Amino acid sequence: MSSPIRIGTRDSELALWQATHVQKKITSLGLESVLVPLKSEGDKNQIKPLYEMGVVGVFTKVLDTALLNHRIDIAVHSMKDVPTQLPKGLVQAAVLERESPLDLLVFKTSELDFSKSLTIATSSLRRKAQWLCRYPHHQIVVLRGNVNTRLQKLKTNDWDGAIFAKAGLERLNIVPKNSVDLPWMTPAPAQGAIMVVAKNENPELCKLLSKINHQKTAQCVQIERNFLRTLQGGCSAPIGALAHITNDEIHFTGNISHPNGKDTVVIEKTAPIQDKALGKLYAEEILSSGGQRILEQI
Repeated sequence: MSSPIRIGTRDSELALWQATHVQKKITSLGLESVLVPLKSEGDKNQIKPLYEMGVVGVFTKVLDTALLNHRIDIAVHSMKDVPTQLPKGLVQAAVLERESPLDLLVFKTSELDFSKSLTIATSSLRRKAQWLCRYPHHQIVVLRGNVNTRLQKLKTNDWDGAIFAKAGLERLNIVPKNSVDLPWMTPAPAQGAIMVVAKNENPELCKLLSKINHQKTAQCVQIERNFLRTLQGGCSAPIGALAHITNDEIHFTGNISHPNGKDTVVIEKTAPIQDKALGKLYAEEILSSGGQRILEQI
């Protein structure tokens, strides 16, 4: 194990915050570390919608490659960006305690009349599909860039609102006053969670990193990612999943929507926390309940 530990991260402000958060936890273990910022393909192209880029792991590939090439020792990812199948040779070393998994609507006026024809900005196919399902008379426009860039674009364009991951705005302490949670919108699998990836050939480091792993978060996001993986959807597919633990039970909501918002299937389930195969089971159930029809259409 090298010292200091080289922590790979994207170079955006939010990614650096997440990497620094991991760094502090590593420091608490008595270990030295240094950040190694890198720019991903998703960061380089901030115009094209993510779902049109045709690359799984568009935000994670550069870090995983650096890890496999021994340029860094660990990689810190927003877990919702991580493909459900890690590259050969890499393992999930830790998942930090999840913050809010919710989506958040930021708007420019003191309040919005949703009965009117509004223009809402997002680059997420999932958010677009679920929004149009609820508000089919609204228009969706593409919004790319880091968090601050997107907030600025909202100010300078003739849009009514934009959708963000609440956790990202909270981490940077920039949640606008004119914003509202979207509890009806099923978030992306693992949204709000941070994953630390390492090489499986480094068991000593993996053992140390297991000390910062948050077990309940890891269990919930694994169910969500197994749901996504069984449905064979990438991180930009119109699939949502959220699991949380209450009183030794797993509460799960899953969603598949057509990108045009005209067809959607939702399931809500509760099961004992001990059940290990929930994500796969729930995916198979939603497929048989109409999800297969939607996937075939898209």
